[in-house]
Amino acid sequence: MTNDDLPLDLGPAAAGVAGLLDGVDQERFGARTPCPDYRVEDLLRHLLGLTLAFRAAARKEFGPLTDLSPTDTAQPAPSLDGDWRGRLRRQLDELAAAWREPAAWEGETRAGGVSLPAEVMGRVALNELLIHGWDLARATGQPYEADDVTAGASIALLSQGTDPAAREGTGFAPPVPIADDAPPLARAVALSGRQPSWAPEPLA
Repeated sequence: MTNDDLPLDLGPAAAGVAGLLDGVDQERFGARTPCPDYRVEDLLRHLLGLTLAFRAAARKEFGPLTDLSPTDTAQPAPSLDGDWRGRLRRQLDELAAAWREPAAWEGETRAGGVSLPAEVMGRVALNELLIHGWDLARATGQPYEADDVTAGASIALLSQGTDPAAREGTGFAPPVPIADDAPPLARAVALSGRQPSWAPEPLA
């Protein structure tokens, strides 16, 4: 597999998340997000953790980062102390770079305690960035866009598991109805179980 043959570039999705970080105010840390399990602070910690886990998955560096699920109490929650924005930006860059290596897409790999073909895991990583980037943008009132290739990859992945039983434990609710001619990003969001029209609560 050559660089020209790589299935996907995670760079645009990673850049989309990185572009939101300066717009995240600490006063919003406790605000709800479209993901019912996460407040903004939780979502940022999740992004800090998943960027490390999927980077390790790309490099086949197996260990606690790849073998424990994000909800496992043996996995300490990433800290938001210090320059968490700079740290997350670096990890996003490193994640995208790791998945640009042809070897990342070969064989089998592991993340969150789940083993998958590497080609599938790369798409899972991209989907996590895209959907959680949308979560963060909506929760903090920021615009968010995705190129059609990235959104299309998420649509293809999420369309494979639309049965509620198949989604148990994935973090995604059953898909919500949406028009077939809706924009690709809105369709990906709906397939993830989120309402594309979701709006944040006003701060108290």
